[in-house]
Amino acid sequence: MKGLGVLGLVALSECLVTIPLMEIKSMRENLQENNVLDDYLEKYPYSLAYKFLDNSPGPGVAYEPMRNYLDVSYVGIVSLGTPPQDFKVVLDTGSADLWVPSVYCRSGACSDSFDPLRSSTFLLSGQLFHLVYGSAAISGFLAYDTVRIGGLVDVAQAFGLSLQEPGNFMKHAAFDGILGLSYPSLAFPGTTPVFDNLWRQGLMDQNLFAFYLSRNEEKGSVLMLGGVDPSYYSGQLTWVPVSKPSYWQIAMDSISINGKVMACDGGCQGIIDTGTSLLSGPPDHVLNIQNQVRGGAYVVDCDTVDTLPDILFTINGVDYPVPASLQNLSRSHSHTCHSGFEGLDHPFYPETWVLGDIFLRLYFTVFDRANNRIGLAPAA
Repeated sequence: MKGLGVLGLVALSECLVTIPLMEIKSMRENLQENNVLDDYLEKYPYSLAYKFLDNSPGPGVAYEPMRNYLDVSYVGIVSLGTPPQDFKVVLDTGSADLWVPSVYCRSGACSDSFDPLRSSTFLLSGQLFHLVYGSAAISGFLAYDTVRIGGLVDVAQAFGLSLQEPGNFMKHAAFDGILGLSYPSLAFPGTTPVFDNLWRQGLMDQNLFAFYLSRNEEKGSVLMLGGVDPSYYSGQLTWVPVSKPSYWQIAMDSISINGKVMACDGGCQGIIDTGTSLLSGPPDHVLNIQNQVRGGAYVVDCDTVDTLPDILFTINGVDYPVPASLQNLSRSHSHTCHSGFEGLDHPFYPETWVLGDIFLRLYFTVFDRANNRIGLAPAA
């Protein structure tokens, strides 16, 4: 465990800024504990995290890629406005925009909300935005204000303020909004993402960021901006080229169990995604893995997981094992472990996998924008 506070924003040096992250109970767990998960899945049945809307944006409306934050596990604190107003946000490498609720939002989920009238640096853009999550939607307007993250001050940052959030289900989410860290091509049209503005304003020494996700439950996880602290990983970083600079997307070689290739035979695409806890892939391949590892069961007794085989992700010629004990999303109140695999169809590539927090807890990850590459090393 690293000796950092859970929620404070701390600058370690002039070259490196760290934002401590807090591990939260996922929206799925909260819905399940409140006996409304089945209602949610019935009303919003799709898991379309990587599909764009087919229709063209209407006048004054910006469309976001669809995301599914049902299994988000980590949040950080950012401040907006002058004086600052604090929000818990998902630091998400699978999207590019920043949005938080506004005081004008009337949905039950909009509890901690940004008040433009309290900020002397607030500017209204006049542009609307519309974000789609499966069959649910968040609507609002774009604005500009000062954003503070980890002691860095990002002036005139574009961000979204929600006016409407889907039903009452979002009140079970333990976060207020999203801060995207993907490439600018996924951002609201005509806007610059937070990370790009930090770099353009000369606030970082290096054009990169990194994630360390602790396995020690709530404490120790951090986002690093503008540098890398090698005490958070062991050995050397292995670099993998980004295959398409929109998501943090890379080429993978194979996925195997006990020496047998179970998926990604002959190569496939992978997306490194801090916005989900899951390992997602084509449904038929996920089913093959489930049958091999767990006899097709998605829920097992947590006492049995150590008897299950490891899964090997081979990326750019290097093997990255995921032990059986870490392939699950545990539910402590029932002592059952749910599979961390999820079937997901990607519309653009014949086989694409999403590597979420289950993978990232094992491997310290550097997102190098300057060289369009990802660095991986065993987490310390």
